[in-house]
Amino acid sequence: MPTGPLAVRWHDWSLEEVHAGAVATARVELENAGTVPWTNEIRLGYHWLDDRGNPLVWDGERTHVPSLGPGERAVVEARVRGPIPPGRYGFALDLVAELRAWFSELGGEELRTTVEVEPRDDPTHVELPAWVEKGPGWDERVAATHAEGYAVVAGALAWEGGVFHPRPRALAPYEPGPGRIPGFPHPLVCPSVVEGLRLERLDDVAGLPAYAAPAEPWMYDGRIVLRARARSGRRSA
Repeated sequence: MPTGPLAVRWHDWSLEEVHAGAVATARVELENAGTVPWTNEIRLGYHWLDDRGNPLVWDGERTHVPSLGPGERAVVEARVRGPIPPGRYGFALDLVAELRAWFSELGGEELRTTVEVEPRDDPTHVELPAWVEKGPGWDERVAATHAEGYAVVAGALAWEGGVFHPRPRALAPYEPGPGRIPGFPHPLVCPSVVEGLRLERLDDVAGLPAYAAPAEPWMYDGRIVLRARARSGRRSA
């Protein structure tokens, strides 16, 4: 076991079943194996790795570690967000001294294992006005995208208004398209959302419920299409 000013000794630990994009809990007993006390600058973090040990997600969520003197132990429960998409990953727990270095960069050892990340399986819901319906393949595409790990899935809107009810200008960014747009810059219209997640409601877009993109993993895909029928007497905007 490496020794020095900052060093950790890992003891018993466990990790809940991990689902892509969702948060699980790691519970680990660790010991200050160094020569100096740990203060509030020490955090428990993690890395997701490929099969060669290369980092795919280097800087996962960090969890506060209590102050510990040399030789003292504590049990820490850490939030661990699963990587996207599901699959087999390397997983490494490490400590970091904020604004200084990871303990492994100072000669310490990470706590490494292999984790089978399962598809996300949370129940979901979507709010659709009576004049909006799901397009062909909507259910299948949305379910597959959620399973990849995305908590919120939004898509495009096909307009069925004919000559007398042209497509509202506000819906221009939501034309059906060929695929995904990471970081889609517009409000998410009629998104599918995992149960328990509350989105920030924005002003409606052409009468459709609209939301801000969340901190949780989310995706906009122009192939996921809803169909809107122009309502009698409704003016385009």
